[in-house]
Amino acid sequence: MIAEQLFKPRSIVVVGASNDITKPGGKVVKHIVDGHFPGKLYTVNPKEDQIQGIPCCHDVRDLPQVDLAVIAIAAKYAPDAVEVLTKEKGTRAVIVISAGFGEEGPEGKALEDRIVASCNAVGAALIGPNCTGILTPYHHSIFSGPMPELDPKGCDFITGSGATGVFILEASIPTGLRFANVFTVGNSAQLGVEEILEHLDETFDPETSSRVKLLYIENIRNPRKLLKHAQSLIRKGCRIAAVKAGSSAAGSRAASSHTGALASSDVAVDALFRKAGIVRCYGRQDLLTVACIFQHPELEGKNIAIITHAGGPAVMLTDALSNAGLNVPKIVSPKAEELKAQLYPGSSVSNPIDFLATGTAEHLGKIIDACNNDFDEIDAMVVIFGTPGLVRIFDVYRLLDEKMKTSKKPIFPVLPAVVTAREELDEFLGKKHMNFPDEVVFGQALGRVFHTPAPDTGEVDLEGVDREAIRKVVESNPDGYLSPDQVQVLLDSCGIPRAGEAVVKSAEEAVAAAERIGYPLVMKVVGPVHKSDVGGVVLNVKTAETVKAEFERMIRIKDTTAVLLQPMLSGMEIFAGVKCEPKFGHMILCGLGGIFIEVLKDVQTGLAPVTARTAKEMISRLKAYKMLQGVRGQEGVDIDAFASVVESLSKLVAVAPEIQEMDINPLLGNAKGVVAVDARIRIGR
Repeated sequence: MIAEQLFKPRSIVVVGASNDITKPGGKVVKHIVDGHFPGKLYTVNPKEDQIQGIPCCHDVRDLPQVDLAVIAIAAKYAPDAVEVLTKEKGTRAVIVISAGFGEEGPEGKALEDRIVASCNAVGAALIGPNCTGILTPYHHSIFSGPMPELDPKGCDFITGSGATGVFILEASIPTGLRFANVFTVGNSAQLGVEEILEHLDETFDPETSSRVKLLYIENIRNPRKLLKHAQSLIRKGCRIAAVKAGSSAAGSRAASSHTGALASSDVAVDALFRKAGIVRCYGRQDLLTVACIFQHPELEGKNIAIITHAGGPAVMLTDALSNAGLNVPKIVSPKAEELKAQLYPGSSVSNPIDFLATGTAEHLGKIIDACNNDFDEIDAMVVIFGTPGLVRIFDVYRLLDEKMKTSKKPIFPVLPAVVTAREELDEFLGKKHMNFPDEVVFGQALGRVFHTPAPDTGEVDLEGVDREAIRKVVESNPDGYLSPDQVQVLLDSCGIPRAGEAVVKSAEEAVAAAERIGYPLVMKVVGPVHKSDVGGVVLNVKTAETVKAEFERMIRIKDTTAVLLQPMLSGMEIFAGVKCEPKFGHMILCGLGGIFIEVLKDVQTGLAPVTARTAKEMISRLKAYKMLQGVRGQEGVDIDAFASVVESLSKLVAVAPEIQEMDINPLLGNAKGVVAVDARIRIGR
């Protein structure tokens, strides 16, 4: 639990306070005063006797006991000040807005570590260093602007970047978005995004707490903590959106398997957010758009009516919604014809509902009423209404305000005339509404919100898994790839069906194994990572002579230690795999197999544990899903069997967390089931 003094201090001191409000220490004092902080405010500056009308101490040692300290002095002086405050002045919350710490190198990191040690020694909460501060209804200990309008029903915003936080707040004002609390965590030396989210979860009050959380993250230090508390908050009725910046595929450079190459750290972030129920955003405007959507009633269906007096934006929005997996259904009914008769000639009600540039507020009201009462297929409305500046449109926006308050279905306002209708828009926003000025950004965001799944908290059942056999293999091997016979043990132990096979090291063994398995056969080298690239795969072997000749050729291929024989099977090549991503844990992957995994990269990822239900959802999101179902007379794949293999991989890594990478490629799938044809497993400790 974070020290309560961070949120409701009885007293605050600004160390490095200034009369110059262009300096951070001056602006923090001004904001605290302007925010009507109800407690005692102290200031420290060795050169001043008074700061902005407040008596000033020359040294922190001259202070009385104080709950919260805002540090705005040079980095080299900060550790000593924090040590005095925490040890001698009872300070249990510290906000270090100064820069020059871990972000600048080892010397700065040493100073940062000293501050963390002083805070940890007494159980004090530390925000920063290198941040802009925090903003709550109780105290405005922040130096940056603009100061957003605080509203208990607004958003809780946590950002790892002070500058990004400033720009997001700046962009939020024209949209009408409001905030409940703002936390900038800077270097996150002690408290980061995850810890603040944890606090918001543990102190959540359904009557008073904000139900919208916005995150800007540059480094996920504790993915499991983020996952746990995001899921918890969403189950309590909250909605969360996040930007994760700085992700790259650099972590996969050294990967030797398909799974390793495809499962980058950014893929892990996607999997984490999906499992948590977090809507992932890709920029400041995107985040604000999703936040504004969160402040509207939740979309219960995917059929959208576009109500417009401007054709072009409606077309672009139709495209955006359709591409985002939502529908703009054609409206055809007697009620639609009745509505059309009440509009100006030339209007269209088929959807988009275009009531022309000359359409009135009265027309808009009739259309909204019809969508609410007559068109059952419609789940929500988007109203696009702007002006070229010829007439004032207060009446339209006032009617829109009234309808939004009483509508049975969500209404999303797209009001692009942010300059020519500034006064009208300001009046509309002043009634606690929000605006989506760009219809395409809105359409893309609405689709992402709608399709983000609920939190996945399912666990896998390990009944039937041979834990003893799995642990025996793992514990008896050094780090590296397991041998084919050991891979077979692990597949069998977690219930993954596999083809009958034999690993041979002589031509005589190969012929004998071929007679036992039966023709036709597949022969593969054991050792090289990408077998087909080195001529290490032969298909449709039908005679003992061919088995002997191919063995003699293949055993001479570089790095080959043996040859694998399997029956020639038919079916669609699919794929399942595992990648352990540092801090995130195991990711389970599935997709098309064979060469298609490299060419198409049509892969879905889930963060373990992955249940059968989640596995089916992953499979259904594949672009090739219709192929798996069977198209144009071609046989499909048993989806339940495919999902069972994906779930079995999750069971396997639960028992053998040492598995770092695993490929089953290909799995052969048909309508009767799936079977593992080839697999590689790398363990590491």
